[in-house]
Amino acid sequence: MKTNEQLSLTQRLLEFQKQINVIKKDAKNPHFKNTYATLKQVLSEVKPILSEVGLLITQPIDERGIGTVITDGKDSIVSFIPMPNGLQPQQLGSAISYFRRYTICSLLSLEIDDDDANTTNKPFATKENILKAKQGGNSLNKVREYYTVTKEMEAYYESLSN
Repeated sequence: MKTNEQLSLTQRLLEFQKQINVIKKDAKNPHFKNTYATLKQVLSEVKPILSEVGLLITQPIDERGIGTVITDGKDSIVSFIPMPNGLQPQQLGSAISYFRRYTICSLLSLEIDDDDANTTNKPFATKENILKAKQGGNSLNKVREYYTVTKEMEAYYESLSN
């Protein structure tokens, strides 16, 4: 087996992915009534494993925008989001933290149970699911307990009432 010094960037990233777990949510968003993983939480779970496999993470802000760079000293992978314009300092600070978190998650393909952007781990409802639920006397809210219901499936459910 190769030593850490002999591994390529891709091999180091593979070692990282073998070790990282789903990032845990640690904060609540009072406006949307949901939970999410903060930048601090993501970094606290990612940095020790990156260091262990010989990778360095930096998060520069430059002409490309707000980004994340992962390097082994020779090769690098990067992800940047353009800097938003016209924000007040507090809004800009929030945007920077948000973008830092999202560039890390994207770049490292992290599994983050993050509903900050209204995402969910529930499967999407199909017409078959909706039909069975309706035939079984289940409400649309009951279906939502088990499935993500799109507007199209919501309309389909309603059309079954007619």
